[in-house]
Parts: sequence; C-alpha cells; structure tokens
Amino acid sequence: MRLADLSGFAFDLDGCVWTGAVLLPGASEFLTALRRRGKRVVFLSNNSRELPASVAGKLNSLGVEAGPREVLTALDLLGGEITRRFGRTEVLVLGVEEMAQALRAHGHRVVPLERWREARVVAVGNDPAFDYAKLKAVSQAVAAGARFVTVNLDPRLPLENGAFDPGAGALAEAVAVASGVHPLVVGKPRPLIFKTALERLGCRPREAAMIGDSLRSDIRGGRAAGMITVWVAPRGAKTERGIRPHLRVTSLTELLTLFERDVSGR
Repeated sequence: MRLADLSGFAFDLDGCVWTGAVLLPGASEFLTALRRRGKRVVFLSNNSRELPASVAGKLNSLGVEAGPREVLTALDLLGGEITRRFGRTEVLVLGVEEMAQALRAHGHRVVPLERWREARVVAVGNDPAFDYAKLKAVSQAVAAGARFVTVNLDPRLPLENGAFDPGAGALAEAVAVASGVHPLVVGKPRPLIFKTALERLGCRPREAAMIGDSLRSDIRGGRAAGMITVWVAPRGAKTERGIRPHLRVTSLTELLTLFERDVSGR
C-alpha cells in the first residue's frame, strides 16, 4: 500500500488533527502536501456540540484550509438518521443548543425536559450542563418506550496537555444503565458516517485512508468500511485484540514523511 496512490483522505479531528484549541504537529504541513498533490480531503468527527460550518471555521482559524462540505460531523447526520428510522417526531435532547437546532432543521419537534412523556425519541450528545434532573428525565423517557439514540459512544473528549472532558459516551452509558436500554449509535464506528465520507471523497473504499487516534472508532469503523486505516498513536500505546490498523505512526509529521517518500519513489 502506497499512500501516494490513494485518492482520498479522511481525518479524525480530536486527538489527531488537534487537541482542544491546539493544532497537533504535522497537521497543517501534511494537509497542505495532500492538497498540493490533488488529493481529496474530508474531516470526520464524532462531534456532538458543533455543526460543520463551525468546525470548518475553527480549522481555518488554526491555519488549516477547510470548507463546510469537507467537514462531516456525527451531529450533522443525527436528524436525518432519526427521520429515516422513525420519521419526523418528538425528540427529547440531552445535549447543547446546536444539537436541538440540527434536529429542528430536519423537521423534528424538540420537547422540553419537563414534558419528557411526550418524547418518542431521546437523543444524547455531549452536554456540559448535564445534571441529575436531566439524567432522570431522559432515563424515564427511554424506560417508558422512547427510542434511544446517541451521537457517539466516545468516553472522552481530548483537550490540551492530556486533559479531557467526559464524552457523549459517558452520558449515554449513564442513561443506558438507568433505563436498561442500549442506544442506537449514529457516529463512528457505525457505517453511516464512513459511507457518507466516501461519497464526499468520491472514491472507492480501497482508494481512501481513514486516519485517526482511536482504535475503537476510527480504525475499527474504517476497516469495516473497507478503507485503508492509519492509527496515530504515541510509542508504547497498545493495540486491542481484533482491531489491526494497516499502518501505525506516532504523528502526522511521520505520516507526511512516509507520503513524501512515496511521492518521490524513494
């Protein structure tokens, strides 16, 4: 497998391109090199707080060229997936206002927390204002029969200097334990987001790379989609049984070196 022979490159963001508000080493240089060679790029995120335009704005502010159509977030797919499975319906939201906006844009009615009995679907994302009252309402709605959907199952959201925020997966797990119901997952590693990414890249799975730092979401999902997978992980990080990346690097700087070597034919 030669990186230079691939047509499309899908990048995870948190922990791969950036941590928090800090761009990681090699990210800008590698992306610039790909675009210079005419490679197509898409940014693939399990983000449940921001829509593509906001994420693209952050990338550009950090010096990375990106348009909204090159950003694909699990949050952006949420409303459409609920419509496909359950039709336009009443949704109780555990998440930020952007999540409610994304659902309204697809014709769903967002119900207030105190009217949880009206919910036909409970949608869970990352919620910095999470508290016991919210957990009680959404858990009761799910236990009473509302369908349970989560943007992702990521337990942590990486921040600068090794810090992290609890991820949407941590909140979804709390709801699952309290309600006794497991959620439908929209984002990585489920197939929908990878299929959509390949459509945006306009290439077949074996012509595209999935690059990310998470074995369970980026690598497992990329492999299941038939893509070439690149695991960005520090030295000493352990692989997991049954999840094997095609290539492992310590940084995007190292990946850039491999790409330039392929291009030059050395």
